[in-house]
Amino acid sequence: MSIKTALVTGGASGLGYEFAVLLAQDSHHLILIDIDSDKLNETKNELETKYSIQVTTLTKDLSIQNISEEIFEEIGNSPIDVLINNAGFGLFGTFAETDWSREAAMLNLHIMTTTHLTKLVLKGMIERKSGKILNMSSLAGFQPGPLMTIYYASKAYILSFSEAIANELKGTGVSVTVLCPGQTKTSFQEVVSEKASENKISFNMGCPKEVAAYGYQQMNKGKVVVVPGAINKIISQLPRVFPRNMAANIVRKIQEKNRED
Repeated sequence: MSIKTALVTGGASGLGYEFAVLLAQDSHHLILIDIDSDKLNETKNELETKYSIQVTTLTKDLSIQNISEEIFEEIGNSPIDVLINNAGFGLFGTFAETDWSREAAMLNLHIMTTTHLTKLVLKGMIERKSGKILNMSSLAGFQPGPLMTIYYASKAYILSFSEAIANELKGTGVSVTVLCPGQTKTSFQEVVSEKASENKISFNMGCPKEVAAYGYQQMNKGKVVVVPGAINKIISQLPRVFPRNMAANIVRKIQEKNRED
């Protein structure tokens, strides 16, 4: 039985790290990509010491245009059996005032890099009639998000994109899962805002280990849209109940309150 290889973006910390641990426990060789070289090396040493696997690390800024081609040139002909598009970040503020360079980087990371990496691995997976892809969306992907406009919109793209290609891939042996967690206790909030300590939500805060384990389990079952947590499942259905303008107003009030707390 050949050992499988998994590629994880944002694999040095947070949910990406938890996915890497789960894959290592299942004896996958790993290709971990992250912008933080120090944490990447720590993770590599930890996983190779603890598990009988090989870990390849690539220090890359995944928000750079055409970075996916550069990645695939470096990994060569390594077949990718599992792809987890986990890397992402957020930005808080009104769209008229937020920094475009950060928003452009977010769009490139969430949309272009996620889409291109998925496209690059798909051909080989289809030829082998086997493969699993997990794309990281968010509870934010189900509704418009005032004060985090680009983040919500880009996560909605990932949700729609993943559902569509999952349908296209029926019968091929390749599955696509889109994980849509709510707030999860990672370093995400520190990136969202300079006043991160004023922008943290304690209510319904998910544990990264539990969120990753649930997403990983559902990916292995071939599930498509995965929302961890009973409360989050209810929240994900609210846009179907309330008019979208009301949903946008509710999100804005929540964002404003979190900013004030």
